[in-house]
Amino acid sequence: MKSGVRALGIAESYRGDRDCDRSTFAGAVVRADRVIDGLAYDSCRIGGTDATDAVVSLVDELGRPDVRYVLLGAVAPAWYNLLDLSRIHEAADRPVLAVTFEASPGLESGLREAFSGDQLAQRLETYRRLPERRALSVNDETVHLRCVGLSVDDASAVVRAFTPTGGRPEPLRVARLAARAADSWRRDRD
Repeated sequence: MKSGVRALGIAESYRGDRDCDRSTFAGAVVRADRVIDGLAYDSCRIGGTDATDAVVSLVDELGRPDVRYVLLGAVAPAWYNLLDLSRIHEAADRPVLAVTFEASPGLESGLREAFSGDQLAQRLETYRRLPERRALSVNDETVHLRCVGLSVDDASAVVRAFTPTGGRPEPLRVARLAARAADSWRRDRD
């Protein structure tokens, strides 16, 4: 992959502060050669259904037609505020890759424990529309990948190209650091 190819990594931070009902999102534009090329912030409600809107807002706010891929660091941030990968793909008009870092039997049982009625039905519908999750070996670590807008093989190549060391792609690593810093800053000001 050429060094100037850019990806937008989006990660979330929530420190469990009882007085705060919002989770911080950061978007980081990072080139394949690890140069950071832009940052943006948004938030979503803990346990809400607005995380997809926050991600789309970050893509719009950055307004970067040079970004080739959107990498997400979760599919259920902010206590099951599920992301609709297809809707993000349509809004961003570029491939979307969700890269997660822990093995899991799935979210359905957790959703059933946490929600009922329409709240459960809405989340189950979004969850069941997600593409299949596949394990991927990256630098001797295993990550889990879902993708919309490109093949699994191409998505795997993108993840590997943006992961110089360890198992976390650089756009997600930078976005996670930025989200944590913004979350800490906000909490200290409240």
